[in-house]
Amino acid sequence: MSKPVKFLILRFSSIGDIILTTPVIRCLKQQYANAEIHYFTKKKFGFLLEDNHYVDKLWLLDASLTELLPSIYKENFDYIIDLHTNLRTMNIKWKLGKPSFSFDKLNIQKFLLTNFRINRLPDIHIVDRYLATLQTFGVKNDNAGLDYFVPLKDKIQPEQIAETHRNRFVAYAIGGQHFTKKLPVHRMIELCRKINYPVILLGGKEDFEEGEAIRTALGDQLILNACGKFNFNQSASIISHSWFVFSHDTGLMHVASAFKKKVYSIWGNTIPAFGMYPYKTEFKVIENNNLSCRPCSKIGYKECPKKHFKCMNELFFDFVIEELDAQP
Repeated sequence: MSKPVKFLILRFSSIGDIILTTPVIRCLKQQYANAEIHYFTKKKFGFLLEDNHYVDKLWLLDASLTELLPSIYKENFDYIIDLHTNLRTMNIKWKLGKPSFSFDKLNIQKFLLTNFRINRLPDIHIVDRYLATLQTFGVKNDNAGLDYFVPLKDKIQPEQIAETHRNRFVAYAIGGQHFTKKLPVHRMIELCRKINYPVILLGGKEDFEEGEAIRTALGDQLILNACGKFNFNQSASIISHSWFVFSHDTGLMHVASAFKKKVYSIWGNTIPAFGMYPYKTEFKVIENNNLSCRPCSKIGYKECPKKHFKCMNELFFDFVIEELDAQP
């Protein structure tokens, strides 16, 4: 048997970005003969890939990169695939001294758009830009979409869900890393009232109080607040059982894409044109296109820079929820 060709993939954050790299892992593993794939990320994100059978070894950064690098150096990698492209990954590539292929973050184009409303962004999803790093190896997009593997220990069984939401439900990922990427609570209530079907709210412990406000306003028959009650993998398992999904621009949106769920994708200060909309699944974008101040950031803010937050406060819910509309 020929010697394995060892690849080191670099991507340190965040949840959504790491999930969006999964087609790179799969396509490289399946299409390049004898590929041995190592993935280097932060320890707190290791759970995202722990059951990904296309990854041969996970390297997890906890505190000191200096302590870990000698062990990585001994692996004698053949190639480095840099899907992060920052000072840390530049340092790793320089110290390992191996051929590397790097992802273009398009920061200049994003700066032009957020600061001067000059749009020079290519009409291409970030997944396809990630996959472009593999062109040298003849690896192509298999168009199978994203991967997400829920460990057996985290798979949610029907009896773990309240009876009111056990048979069929809509999942709504209400979290978001930044305030300006989330609907205000009163608008979430308005949206759930529009859905008017059993909804399971998903998010972290930090989202629990907002989830409770929604549940209190609309009642237990309609709203199950699961925020903070399940870990991320368990929330992913719940999404896998959902009918369809509403989500802000957050990691669970990409989990929904991996499970080929229809996604109603809600956008505030960021825009789908940045290339991180739901991938290879049916989706509907919900956004306010009537603002000259949007997008104001490629990531998000703790508060609206203009103080009015019109991108969310004046977001119209005049769309049709086709799945519910088609019910007899």
